[in-house]
Amino acid sequence: MNNNLGLKVLFWLLLICCCLPMVSAPMALTAGIGFGIIFGNPWSKTTSVWSRRLLQASVVGLGFGMNLPELLKTGKDAFIYTAISITVSMAVGLLLGRAFKIPQRTSTLISFGSAICGGSAIAAMAPVIKAESEEIGVALATVFTLNSVALILFPPIGHLLGMAQRQFGLWSALAIHDTSSVVGAAAAYGSVALAVGTTVKLTRALWIMPAALIAAWVSKSEGKVKFPMFILGFILAAVIKTSLPQLDMVWNPLNAIAKQSLVVTLFLIGSGLTREVLGKTGIKPLAQGVLLWIVVSVSSSFAIMSGWIS
Repeated sequence: MNNNLGLKVLFWLLLICCCLPMVSAPMALTAGIGFGIIFGNPWSKTTSVWSRRLLQASVVGLGFGMNLPELLKTGKDAFIYTAISITVSMAVGLLLGRAFKIPQRTSTLISFGSAICGGSAIAAMAPVIKAESEEIGVALATVFTLNSVALILFPPIGHLLGMAQRQFGLWSALAIHDTSSVVGAAAAYGSVALAVGTTVKLTRALWIMPAALIAAWVSKSEGKVKFPMFILGFILAAVIKTSLPQLDMVWNPLNAIAKQSLVVTLFLIGSGLTREVLGKTGIKPLAQGVLLWIVVSVSSSFAIMSGWIS
């Protein structure tokens, strides 16, 4: 009894800590996974429900950080090769998932997160395909692990290949999943790499909503397409933010709250990854993510070094 009470208190302390701005998404996810694996989740059913609700609310709030015309103008030149990269990544990812016999929703989340924008893409797709918390957690853990590896490996590999700064910026934007890791790796390479990497990455991220809408249509049930309201909320938030820039003192705090809400969500999702869940999952999802990442990294670097993408 006392031991169970202690675990609940620790759970709440960690949850409260995730509300603090200095706690990042990878830190929260790591803390949640660590808690779930070591102690188990004392409120598995409750956290499953709330993580899904917070996930949708966070995606809506992220819309207040977008300026649609600016992003569209910035990514105009990158439109074609980001589209090709995303299409190929999704196709290869789903084929690998089928080859490894990975559950469809887990495979879709890993493929979608790898193809577009890491955790943000997974957050947007998860409610559309009605993914369970455990499936979301496995996908996020896979993507965040590869993001951390990329942050360390990409700059020295870029120098080894003799990439110019623009080439490295393109490569990091096309092959690294999460925006923060793209920015980190490109910044370590140089100012030009940072500018190019950020621009192309933002263009890649624009595909989150169209792809999620397509998935919602494809996965329709009982012959009817139910429009995911959180996507409509995201679009409306972006339109409002763009139309009323004079109220940025309102939109910026809302966007900041949404980002921190996503951090809290990741802790809740991570805490659902218990030893029992991992025992059922196995190593196959990680293998899918790693192989997909290698395919995208090698093919995109070859295309850039060959001058096909410039």
